[in-house]
Order: sequence, then C-alpha cells, then structure tokens
Amino acid sequence: MSSNRSLPAPITILMIVIVLAAIATWMLPAGEYNKLSADGNEFSMTTNNGIVKLPLHQKTLDSLGILIQVEKFVKGEIRKPVSVPDSFTEKPRNPQSFINILQAPIKGIMDSIDIILFVLIIGGFMFVFNETGAMVKGISWVAHTMAGREHWLIAILTTMFSFLAGSYGMAEEALVFYPILVPLFLAAGYDLLIPLGVIFGGTMIGNIPAFSNPFSVIIGSNAAGINWMDGLGERLIVWAITTGIMVWYLLRYASKVKKDAGASLVLQIDGKVKPLYEAHISAGEETPKLTLKTKLLLLLYLITFLAMIGGVVFLDWWTTEMSALFLASSILIAVITGMSEKIFIEEFIKGAASLLSVAFIIGVARGVTVILNEGQISDSILFYAANLVSGIQPAFFILGLLLFYVVFSIFIQSSSGMAVLTMPIIGALAILVNVPGREIVNSYMYGMGLMSFAAPTGLLLPSLAMVNVSLKTWFKFITPFLVILTVIIVIALLTGIYM
Repeated sequence: MSSNRSLPAPITILMIVIVLAAIATWMLPAGEYNKLSADGNEFSMTTNNGIVKLPLHQKTLDSLGILIQVEKFVKGEIRKPVSVPDSFTEKPRNPQSFINILQAPIKGIMDSIDIILFVLIIGGFMFVFNETGAMVKGISWVAHTMAGREHWLIAILTTMFSFLAGSYGMAEEALVFYPILVPLFLAAGYDLLIPLGVIFGGTMIGNIPAFSNPFSVIIGSNAAGINWMDGLGERLIVWAITTGIMVWYLLRYASKVKKDAGASLVLQIDGKVKPLYEAHISAGEETPKLTLKTKLLLLLYLITFLAMIGGVVFLDWWTTEMSALFLASSILIAVITGMSEKIFIEEFIKGAASLLSVAFIIGVARGVTVILNEGQISDSILFYAANLVSGIQPAFFILGLLLFYVVFSIFIQSSSGMAVLTMPIIGALAILVNVPGREIVNSYMYGMGLMSFAAPTGLLLPSLAMVNVSLKTWFKFITPFLVILTVIIVIALLTGIYM
C-alpha cells in the first residue's frame, strides 16, 4: 500500500504556525504586563519606564496584588518573571517581518539548545549501546518471556509513564524509551501507534492532572497564591480515571491490530513505513540466554534511566546533568565492551545524526514563542482573553478558562512559563467570580494537557518523528479518546467549583 500522507512535514507545519503568529503581530494590539522577579535581596520590576527596585517583602507582593508568598522567591522556587495584575499597558506595534520569520527558528534553536543537545546525546548513547548487541539480545529475551502477555506490558508501561509524568513532570526525557519499545512492540505483532501511545500518550495523560508535578501544579499554585495540596484528592481521582481509560483505549486498539494487521491505522494511512529502530527478534522456541556481559550492559542501561529520574526528582537535575549522564554511560559502555575509539566516535555521531530531525523540530517549535514575544502580543492575548471571561457565572467562567488554556497553549507549551505568565492575573479574576483557586490551577493544567496531545509546538512532532508516523494517522487514532477525555475533564471542573 502506498503512502497517503496528505499533511505537510512537521517542520513545514511549524513554519506555517510561525508565519501565522507573525501575521497576528500585524493585526493584534501590542502590550505588556509589568514583570516582577527576585534579584538578590530585592525585587526587580520591569515597567515601561525601566526597572524599579522594590523591597523583598511580603508587603510588596500584597500591594501589587500578587498572591504568592515571598518565601517562594527567596528559595528560588519562582524562577521566571511574574506578571503583575492590573499593570497591562498597550505599546506601539512591533510587527514581525519576513526577516523576523526567517530568524525565528534560528533563535528558537538557540533558546532550546540545552534540550536539543540532550536529544542528540541520547541518539549517540543509543547507537553506542546498540553496537554492543545487548539491545537485540535483551529485546529477544523480553519478547520470548512476555509472549502472549504483551497486553500486560502495555498496561504496566502506560501506567508507569503516566505516574512519572504526574508525579515529577516527565516529558522530554521520555524520548529515550522509543529505541527500546518500538522494536519490542513490533516484534509482538503491534504497529507503531502502540509504542507512541504508551510513551507519548502515557506521559501526556499523566501531565493532565499532574498531581505533584513541580513544573505545573506547584508553580501554578504558588503563582495563584494557594497551597498546591488543595485539590490533590480530585487530581488523583482524575489521574486514576484518565490513565485507566488510556490503558483501555490502547489495549482495545492493540487487540484489533494483533487479530487483523489490516486494521492498523498506520498501514491504512501511511502504508508500510520503515521504523527508525528495528531489531531482529529470533523466532526460536527457546528463550535466549543472556551472558554476564549482556546482563551487565542491560543493568547499566536501566541504572542510567533510574539515575536520570532520581536526579530530576531529588537533585533538581535538568538537561545539562542528564546529558552528562548519558555521555558518561556511553563512555562506560565502550570501556566495558572494549570498543575501539574509532567505532565509538562513529556510532555516537551516527546516533546524534539519526535524531537531528527531532532536534530541529524542537528548536523550530520554540520559534513560535519567539515571534509572539518579540511582537509583544503574548500578554495582549492574555489580557483580552481574561477580559472576555471576567464577570460571568462560575460554571461558564471555568469552562471559558479551560478553552482559553486549550487555545493559548498552542503557542506556549511550557507549563511553568504559562503558570507565571497567567496565574497571577487569572487568580485575581477568579476571586471576583467566586471560583476556587484550585479549579483555576486545574483548568490551566487540564487545558494544557488536552492540547499537548495535538499541539505542534510541544513534544508531539518530535515523538511522531521518533516512530515515523504521520500527524494524520495520529489524529485519526487519538481523536475519539480526546472526546472522552474532554467530557471527563469538564465533569471534573464543574464538580470542583461546587464542592
């Protein structure tokens, strides 16, 4: 069956979004809120007239209408500038030109170079590891061991990814699991949507309730001036329900594909695509035996992932530390196996090159935010949208807010960035319409989480590139699930505002 991809390539889609964002800078009024940040032992507030220094006291925050405890700034928990309520001022338009459009993806790559390097080093690590043969042997062993029980693997791994995302915010680091799970699920008789659904779908579903995610619920609650524990019970219930439905949805599709390969949406829409990661699984009846060296290499592979997760959760690691970890593991693998320096360098560079398209997608996606910020319409969109939802009934307010975050997160996929940009303003509006602060935070997380399944500016396009599946196929697969998910989220929010 020939390929039937009717949608443009991921980078093309992102460039179209950048052009649309640039057009918006010609049509929408420009403006900015004053921004407050901690600067040593005092506050720095950026205004139209320059930078104003203010005392680092709670009274300063109270006088500005910012419902955040000063300790959050002192301890460094609020790292990005916070919008000051009622400080929006219009500015002369700064429409983005053709030159700005060309520069946007370049600036986006520069702004996201830490994540890009992390992805490239992951590619190098995977190719060095694959050179040892331990990957193929390990996959072959798992495939034989789990024969007939792969559905349990789907359920367990999806729940695991969802929990890690909901607990500490797993996102970009989940990309490292595609090389191991793609060949595993293909060997089990499934198609490429299963590893995509398990890894990308699992992390995105966990980031919706994000019950203890420091990058969303904790920062968002702090910025809204409430305790992040407020609403924890509701978020845990939403996490359990949505994760359970995600598992059911994947298992239902996996069962159809395994019974009839022709039911595969990948085959129907994309044709016989070649996966980026392949492994030749032995078809013998006996379970292959793993040598001591292979077990040691697989243990190192597992320890590397666990160390990454532990570092992020307990040691505040991010891309620099995680990149160094994978680089160190790559070198250690070469030492254990006696790999020559020449082969090590060749495999590492080939691995980085294999993910170059993913790296470009991440950088170009950041270019959308560059255009909006330099065109000074990010705050304008927030200001006028906030005015639209003020002064209405709580139920309509919370649903309007959900819609606002669904739309606005097309342009801003950073949960922490969205929190500090919008929560101080929206939190103040919530008081006026008598909506609990926890539901404001929930609507922000639920709205961003819903859009994360479809936003070209997030991790969707890099994830699709990792499995070589088209956007059209993904939308065909995930749309019914998103309808179910939206209904659950609406019920949760409406129930929450009247509890």
